[in-house]
Amino acid sequence: MAEIAFMVPGVPVGKGRPRASKTKAGVRMYTPAKTVSYEAVVAHAGRQAMAGRDPEQGALAVVLSIVVPIPASWSGAKQERAAFGLIMPTTKPDIDNIEKAIFDALNGICWRDDVQVTDVMKIKRYGRQPGVRVTIKPLTSEA
Repeated sequence: MAEIAFMVPGVPVGKGRPRASKTKAGVRMYTPAKTVSYEAVVAHAGRQAMAGRDPEQGALAVVLSIVVPIPASWSGAKQERAAFGLIMPTTKPDIDNIEKAIFDALNGICWRDDVQVTDVMKIKRYGRQPGVRVTIKPLTSEA
């Protein structure tokens, strides 16, 4: 497999915790709708990038370049500093929860299972165009 890179458009969403609701039969666990919706967007972008190829079988390295929106309530000067990387996004969503949502969404699409990912680099910055740039690189592994 050659390197694959694609963009997941929109505001990044972290993987939500499973929720529970009572039913007549007991308790039903479910994934929050926001997480389900975001994972569908990620899966669609992954399918387009794979262009009909089978999921990768071996060890992989993944780079996630996460861009979150600059708060509209900030002054113009502060927004400019954020856009130039002078202010870091230390607010939710957590970088590891974004990673989890993306990795789970790409299971069976870009890789068989996310256990194949052995190397990860991720950055989170403010930007005017929110989204996540996903780059997947195959790694050679000797048995």
